[in-house]
Amino acid sequence: MEYLAIIVITSISGVLGTGLGGVAGVVLKRESNKIVSLLLSFAAGIMLAVVCFDLMSEPIQMMNEGSLDWYTPLIVAIAVIAGYAVVYLLNFVIDKHANPEVKHVDAQHPTTADDLDELIHSDHMQAHKNSNKKLFTAGLVMLSAIALHNMPEGMVIGASYAGTENLLSNLFSGSGFIMAIVIGLHNVPEGMAVSVPLVSGGMGKIKATLLTALSGLPTVFGALIGYALGGINQIMLTLSLGFASGAMLYVVFGELLPEAILMWKSKLPALSVFVGVVVGFLLVMF
Repeated sequence: MEYLAIIVITSISGVLGTGLGGVAGVVLKRESNKIVSLLLSFAAGIMLAVVCFDLMSEPIQMMNEGSLDWYTPLIVAIAVIAGYAVVYLLNFVIDKHANPEVKHVDAQHPTTADDLDELIHSDHMQAHKNSNKKLFTAGLVMLSAIALHNMPEGMVIGASYAGTENLLSNLFSGSGFIMAIVIGLHNVPEGMAVSVPLVSGGMGKIKATLLTALSGLPTVFGALIGYALGGINQIMLTLSLGFASGAMLYVVFGELLPEAILMWKSKLPALSVFVGVVVGFLLVMF
């Protein structure tokens, strides 16, 4: 039953979150970027709070109770670095293959397709109507890359739940549930990044949305792996939590915050991060 519960939660977070992003990428207009920016910043703040006040507090508590050896902090630090490095390398591959250079009509445009605004803006799309094939290919590459990228994110959810006592009773509370929510929010712009080039390249809206949603399935497999590894013993739980923390730190500083600033160059996203940290702290404490 515990594994079934993990499957249900991560299916909602991964498939539904990415699928909603696919729908948003198909129907929303440019003005939605401000809302998405605030949501990303808010999610980043919650993630920081969960990492600092919950995930990393578990090894510290175990050390204070004397259940772990003196060298455990070094192992945790290595696990954090490993988690950060794995997601960083994964995103490096994604950026290299999914953000090809696009020929623009004037020198005022940027040289890459990093900015989601570039893909959504109708005037810009009209200027690039001859690049549909390239956009379609980029969408397929992004689809595969996001699917692979969702695996370690699922491990984060699973590892967070591994440290939860009486999982079925606390399924909708604690760090695991919080992580499932914020990763679901994080998947929304990823879904947009997949569906926009697919539709622009000629794929039907319904098909593009369904394929985008399916790219969230690896979240489930990653969660099962993370939960299984974290449940072996205290050392594996500590390593899983450290890896999850490192992965989340990269998601925050390498993805969410840069994307939020790119979507809306304002001071309000920074305020949204602060609010997210406070809300995340309260959720962890209560």
